[in-house]
This record gives sequence, structure tokens and C-alpha cells, in this order.
Amino acid sequence: MANDHDIVLAAPVRTPIGKFGGVLTPLTAADLGTAAAQAALERAGLDPTRVDQVIFGHARQAGGGPNTARQIAFRAGVPVD
Repeated sequence: MANDHDIVLAAPVRTPIGKFGGVLTPLTAADLGTAAAQAALERAGLDPTRVDQVIFGHARQAGGGPNTARQIAFRAGVPVD
């Protein structure tokens, strides 16, 4: 069982790589991240309420809003305090 000092990467998933003006254009970083987070939780068989922290990085996308990791966590069902 994990303790407060353990870091657990349950099932890493990445988003697709697109090109400028391609089929991924209408999706935000949070949209893509949410799909990856949901897939990671499903692959790991992990209840979202067991997740303590979500870390997500991307090149800033115009209009994506602040704190993309928080948006992704919320959309993936991870409790956001």
C-alpha cells in the first residue's frame, strides 16, 4: 500500500501528435488530457477518488484557460479540493 511519500505512476498514456490545422484543431489541451487521464484510470483499474494529484504539461494553448491539470482532473472524475 502506498504511503504519503510514494509516487505511483499507474498507467501512463500520451495524447496524439497532430499538425497545425489538422483534425485535432477543435480540441483543447484539456480535452486531449481528459481523454488520456480517463484511459490511464481505466487501464490501471483505478478509482478516480484514489488519485491525490494530477500533473499535466503542454505548450500553452490560446483560449485553453488556466490550470489545465485541474480541468483534466475534474473532467476525469478526480476529486478537486
